[in-house]
Amino acid sequence: MKGFVANIMNIFSINPLIDNRKLGVSVSVIKNPKSKIQNPKTIVKSILIMIANDKLPSSVDSFQKTWNILSKAWKILVEDYTIVMKRDPAAKNWLEIFFLYPGPQAIILYRLAHLLHNLGVFFLPRFISHLARFLTGIEIHPGARIGKGVFIDHGMGVVIGETAVVGDYCLLYQGVTLGGTGKERGKRHPTLGRNVTVGSGAKILGNINIGSNVRVGAVAVVLKDIPSNSTVVGIPGRVIAQRDKVEIN
Repeated sequence: MKGFVANIMNIFSINPLIDNRKLGVSVSVIKNPKSKIQNPKTIVKSILIMIANDKLPSSVDSFQKTWNILSKAWKILVEDYTIVMKRDPAAKNWLEIFFLYPGPQAIILYRLAHLLHNLGVFFLPRFISHLARFLTGIEIHPGARIGKGVFIDHGMGVVIGETAVVGDYCLLYQGVTLGGTGKERGKRHPTLGRNVTVGSGAKILGNINIGSNVRVGAVAVVLKDIPSNSTVVGIPGRVIAQRDKVEIN
């Protein structure tokens, strides 16, 4: 942010090295929006000077933080949809994905519910989760943590528990459960690394860790930790292959 501001100030020949008196004037300009001495050029110049000197008022600083959060959320949303185009050859365009793919729809509603959950709101996030299950057949608890680029393909019957963690670029098929094993409290759901593929009907249960680049076969039941770059099948799940390190696209 500062580097960008410095370049702008150089272009318009604004000197960021000012004395405290001039800095005070800049702060006054921003804090008093009804001041008669203001014009758009003065306001922009004052904001640039304060950014360069780490003197942004709390209101402007809060705006910057909010903008950063929204910018990050937008990038994650774009990644969530881009990954569908990359992984599903049946996907024709963005409009089709937005209206006809239950996985991305459930992810969008989850991200809204998760944001509210982190803000300390409880009923509304659960209601959004309930609505998402009604619309898509996918149940994601607002407390779960899901990374970017996660694709739930088909999706009907997928359940992701409250303390589950799903790493970036994971692929989950229909009927997958990331659940607990009883009534224990605290961390009780699995943690998936990056680029994990979980086949249809597979169940991963309990507070266990699934390494990155793992492939879990259809209808497998996994009850223990799985190392990275492994292939797991069966009931209970067992490792049948171990690959070299896989680069994540």
